[in-house]
Amino acid sequence: MPRPSPPLMAAHLRILLRRRYFSSSLPPPPPTPPLRSIHHFLHPHKPSLSKPYSLFTPFPPFSKFFSSQTQIETPPEDSQDIAQSLSYELLKDPNEQSLPLPHRLDLSFSHITLTSNIILTALNLSPESGRTALDFHKWVSTRTDFKLTDETLAYFIDYFGRRKDFKATHELLVASKGISGVKTFESSIDRLVRAGRPTQAVAFFDKMESDYAFVRNMDSLKFIVSKLCEHGFASYAEKMVTNVANEFFPDEFICDTLIKGWCVDGKLDEARRLSQEMYRGGFEIGPVSYNAILDCVCKLCRKKDPFRLQFEAEKVLIDMDVAGVPRNVETFNILINNLCKIRKTEEAMNLFDRMGEWGCHPNEKTFLVLIKSLYQAARTGEGDEMMDKMKSAGFGDALNKKAYYEFLKILCGIERIDHALTVFAKMKKDGCEPGIKTYDLLMGKLCAHGRVEKANVLFKEAERKGVGVVVKAYKLDPRFMKKPKMVKEKKRETLPEKMARKRRRLKQIRLSFVKKPKKAQRRAY
Repeated sequence: MPRPSPPLMAAHLRILLRRRYFSSSLPPPPPTPPLRSIHHFLHPHKPSLSKPYSLFTPFPPFSKFFSSQTQIETPPEDSQDIAQSLSYELLKDPNEQSLPLPHRLDLSFSHITLTSNIILTALNLSPESGRTALDFHKWVSTRTDFKLTDETLAYFIDYFGRRKDFKATHELLVASKGISGVKTFESSIDRLVRAGRPTQAVAFFDKMESDYAFVRNMDSLKFIVSKLCEHGFASYAEKMVTNVANEFFPDEFICDTLIKGWCVDGKLDEARRLSQEMYRGGFEIGPVSYNAILDCVCKLCRKKDPFRLQFEAEKVLIDMDVAGVPRNVETFNILINNLCKIRKTEEAMNLFDRMGEWGCHPNEKTFLVLIKSLYQAARTGEGDEMMDKMKSAGFGDALNKKAYYEFLKILCGIERIDHALTVFAKMKKDGCEPGIKTYDLLMGKLCAHGRVEKANVLFKEAERKGVGVVVKAYKLDPRFMKKPKMVKEKKRETLPEKMARKRRRLKQIRLSFVKKPKKAQRRAY
């Protein structure tokens, strides 16, 4: 019987490890035994641990023992967990806490590596934290290992802008004069305009240099004017441009933007008045202004009298030809889009075929509008052909998940479920992975048609691909419900019914022996 080897002593183990990790001149030693074997040698009578202590893990490189870096790097997969933990602290009631938020965050998160992505995720997960986010900003500003940038400050501006807390935005901008830049300025203006406060947006431009240390120049003026016009505040934008005309004289971009703003607001007379003032002032009215006026004319006709759309649009096109302004792709897209919205698909197709006469070629927007219109008109074959044309024209990248979902929604809406499944197969063939909404749409429509087996196949396919589809109770459409066959029960005849049936039968027999008169033939003279 072999004698068991004695356990290693501490001195022997130290020499062995020193030779293993700190000797570079010696040849590489044989592979070390597993951790459980070392544990067995050191403690032969104790069971091995499932997770051994860090004493038995391999040593780091020699240079790391003298590294001055003590901050723990945050792996990307842990960013979401850290953001959720920060959000949990932000959502706590400050009146119920013994310590203020910056002190609590110092105690719990001083060891992490803070990034802009973590801050953005934490703010998005804490929509109800309110003014506590100001304390969170103060804590972020005091971190020595993280530098607050213009982009990170814009995240806080967006957060308070969503809550329409512009007093907190003012405090934040005043406290961050040396950090704020272009992104912070754009976020501030965007949130003011989207909140329906054009007066404050105009006043912001007047005091932005003195109060917030922003650069007050032509680019900032163009941005404010474009945002005001985009959301239908053209009157405020035009008044603002007029007031600062001595300092910043408007150019063609500002004039085109103002005309587009009046058209967005539906004020066609004001847009034409401004275009005439531009012409008298020496500005050239380009395709941008004419396209905006054309779109406004089409929208007003759709709202009031759709039958006059083509006639009124032709007037604008004639004005463009007289002024020498060429039509571009956007001009045709506006016409095709508005014709498709009033269900004049054939006219839109004719216009599509004539685009080459003006030297224009369709883009991805043209193809998408026509495909949806053809599917809406139940011209599924032509819609598939248009999709093939779109791919051959080089716009196959525009057929993404969103575009395919819109196609499937239209086909399911007109009860073309079989063709929707065909388009769904094309979607997967083109490498576009469907999402939860796509599977839910098709399964709901299949169940409504009573095709539960096919819906189960799609559900198993979604599970296999890892798509988080939730099981729902889909309703069966009564139109596709199988009606039960009515089985007539034989009732016992009464005596009067039996005698009446016999009389009818005897009458039929008697009449069968009567010779029927032939039709009088016409004499031939």
